[in-house]
Amino acid sequence: MNIPNGKHTVTPYVAAKGAERFLAFVEAAFATEPAQKVFNPDGTIGHSEVRVGDSTVMAFDADPRWPHMPALLSVYVDDVDAVFARAVEAGATVVTEVFTSRIVGDRGGRLRDPVGNIWWVQTHLAEPELSAFDDPAELAIMRSAQRSFADEMDRRAV
Repeated sequence: MNIPNGKHTVTPYVAAKGAERFLAFVEAAFATEPAQKVFNPDGTIGHSEVRVGDSTVMAFDADPRWPHMPALLSVYVDDVDAVFARAVEAGATVVTEVFTSRIVGDRGGRLRDPVGNIWWVQTHLAEPELSAFDDPAELAIMRSAQRSFADEMDRRAV
């Protein structure tokens, strides 16, 4: 298989209502280089690419007539707390507070970016512990994370 440099078998492509705001958020939250952009004649973004870690995220301006299509993006970072702080400063809303779970072996949380995408940002700490499924405190952490995401999705359904 021949995959272009900087891309992987699966590369996210975000149809953003406000691609400039989306890209500005990504650049600020993840401390990236500026995105590469191709503009349409009307000034909207027809295609863009920004590197987050070793991955490329592509985005473009969605047609205003199209339904909103928020993406769910999972990102591993070296320091989830620092990225969360930058993301909130860049306009993100916390969906799930940062927590540590032995069940998944990560410290992470969820954010909603300024154009409505959900970012699951995490730092991997250790291999998952199967025995943690028997720990009521760990199960409560996971239920709280699930509940916060469900609350966000319910809020959008109105």
